[in-house]
Amino acid sequence: MIALTACRKAPAGNGNGNEDQTDIPTANAVCPDAPIFIATEGRPELGNSGKIRVYKESGTTVVDEIDLADLATVTIRDDGQMIPREQITDATVLNTFHDRIPGGTSGKWRVVHYTPLRVTDKGLEIRLHCGALSFDGKYTVKVDAGVIRGGEAMEIGLQTKPAPTSLDEFTVKPDGKGDFCTVQAAINFACRKGKDKAVTISIAPGTYPEMLYIRDKDNLTLKGTGRRTQSIIAYANNESYELGSGSGTDEPKLGKGIGSSGGRSVILVENCNNLTLENLTIKNTFGQLKGQAETIYFNSGNNTHRLTIENCELWSFQDTFLTKGIAWVHGSLIAGHCDYIWGYPAACLFEDCEIRSLAEGYIVQARIQKATDKGFVFLGCRLTSGGGVPDGKMALARSGGDSKYFDNVTFVNCTMFPVISKDGWNQSKTPNPSKPTATSGWKEFGSKDPSGNPISSHSSLGLYLSEAEAAPYSSRMAVLGF
Repeated sequence: MIALTACRKAPAGNGNGNEDQTDIPTANAVCPDAPIFIATEGRPELGNSGKIRVYKESGTTVVDEIDLADLATVTIRDDGQMIPREQITDATVLNTFHDRIPGGTSGKWRVVHYTPLRVTDKGLEIRLHCGALSFDGKYTVKVDAGVIRGGEAMEIGLQTKPAPTSLDEFTVKPDGKGDFCTVQAAINFACRKGKDKAVTISIAPGTYPEMLYIRDKDNLTLKGTGRRTQSIIAYANNESYELGSGSGTDEPKLGKGIGSSGGRSVILVENCNNLTLENLTIKNTFGQLKGQAETIYFNSGNNTHRLTIENCELWSFQDTFLTKGIAWVHGSLIAGHCDYIWGYPAACLFEDCEIRSLAEGYIVQARIQKATDKGFVFLGCRLTSGGGVPDGKMALARSGGDSKYFDNVTFVNCTMFPVISKDGWNQSKTPNPSKPTATSGWKEFGSKDPSGNPISSHSSLGLYLSEAEAAPYSSRMAVLGF
């Protein structure tokens, strides 16, 4: 973070050339994505007029702008995050309290709501728009008097550090001591290294309040450097904030329609093969038991791209994890309450994971595109619950009731805690196929309770497999082919 305790007043000018010439404080060699912190005496109050403008060294070219008039379009949550007063739809007009996240070199953008200003007891934090500043550049930030109620106009000089010299690994640290301060800036830089270039982004412990966009970048790894609960990517998003699941749009301009909403997930992935997430916690902090609110949407496009999630935690309530493609989730925690694992994968294996229900509902909704695709497979997982969830109130799966898709869900050698209902499978809509087979529909093998006793009471909508029938679901190689 760029921390400055004083800024020059805007020159008053008295007609004799003796304007206030107090030095502009300059932060040298900082990350171009570092937030700017203006220290104040006591807790400041945001105004409702004025602008924050960032100029190149010449002082004439504006590279970023935050307009306090746009504060009227948001509500400030108790945690300081700014959320839109109205749902962002494809017809929404872009303002300065939206962010435009580039999709690598694809020419596409993700438009999201974001929090450019955050008040603390000690001052004002300013987060510029994604990619506003470049490496090895000189800038002046001008803050109008109306930005802080009762405040004065200020100027801040910035000198950004040179670009990283590493070709295949970058570091992200919130204190500015890494190559980047934000995960998205590191992703953007990695994309410029080429679509196929293998790149690892090492993320130091800390909380990163971001929504991410990864597009057209293969062989990328996002890896926390500590325990999985130490490197946290967290933001509140929901269908009531952003329309739809999200897709890239042509570059939007201020005052013009955005083209396409950036969707309700925290992380949106489009057309990326061999993406790995490791030692991370990803949270959608919307925090209410209503509405779709994914942590990640892995949209592989042609349903053949690979995703690996190793030793991670994914937290939300509804629709936590949405995927296509071929996914391996290993040694991880997935938490939610309503269809919190769902999507269209050719094959998605959860191996040695904890699947934790946070309220009554349904674990899986499968929309598998081919009857012979493996779909969702749970191998050696524990199906647990958070505190206060009544026994018997969680279904293994429910159907979307659409005959175009197949309800291919399989549990093999899983431990099912009392939260799982006696019938197992939800019966509100008939699955496809209504009569499961060894290759299609709802099925299980080796299910047991926490004491190791076998479970055999689930609804006939699901099939109990024989050992031979369960073999194609009993290893990573058998399910995923690698």
